[in-house]
Amino acid sequence: MQQKTDPYRIESVDRAMQLLTLLAERSQVSVTEAAAELGIAPSSAHRLLTTMAGRGFVLQGARRLYRAGPALLVAGSAARGTSSVISRLRPVLQALHDDVDETVHLQVLVGADAQFVDGIEATPSLRVALRTGARMPAYCTSGGKAMLAALPEPAVAALHSGGLRPWPFQRLHTLDELAAELAQVRARGYGVNRDESEVGVVATGVAAGAAPDDPVAAISLAVPSPRYDDVRAARLAQRLLAARDEAVRALRGR
Repeated sequence: MQQKTDPYRIESVDRAMQLLTLLAERSQVSVTEAAAELGIAPSSAHRLLTTMAGRGFVLQGARRLYRAGPALLVAGSAARGTSSVISRLRPVLQALHDDVDETVHLQVLVGADAQFVDGIEATPSLRVALRTGARMPAYCTSGGKAMLAALPEPAVAALHSGGLRPWPFQRLHTLDELAAELAQVRARGYGVNRDESEVGVVATGVAAGAAPDDPVAAISLAVPSPRYDDVRAARLAQRLLAARDEAVRALRGR
């Protein structure tokens, strides 16, 4: 028996939900596979996937294959009250905080933005306040830069197809400037934000994921500028790189 069409059904939304279900069943899909499953033209499937990538619900990896994106982590966290990623990485955050006593944050990528999903505040009277729940352009946060640098370059370009979202303390203004910044992040292994998200704050961040081009989350240290110098910067960076390795092991279940 033919099923009656729901008059309240929005076809584009329904197709996006079908794609998310498909990605839950398979680790990745191509445009051709998505088109075949949805019964639409490849050009329509490509537009749909590109729109979803712009919101962070899918990521384009190697060989033009799409997989579930980090925005699903935030959506899942809201539905469950917590998430396995936050739970797995909380001990890493705690150890890092105990070692350096600076504010530690956990971020995920939501489209072209960095979403702060967990953190532990420093104890000194002069400290950076927690930003848990805040969301800002990834290009102006250290963890956001680290996550963007871990993505394939076409994915970064797709996320910023409309240009860089304006921010009050913006230092990067063009895609070329962003590309040059991300090249530096890849070379040293961590991102740095100096007065870009907030004046008087310097932050260093690393990305972690179960696979090299799959930045599930980022861990960052936020320090008041008066406590930040070259010697401390080097120590914090090395400690963060060690935390990244711990986070990768935790995400892989080791």
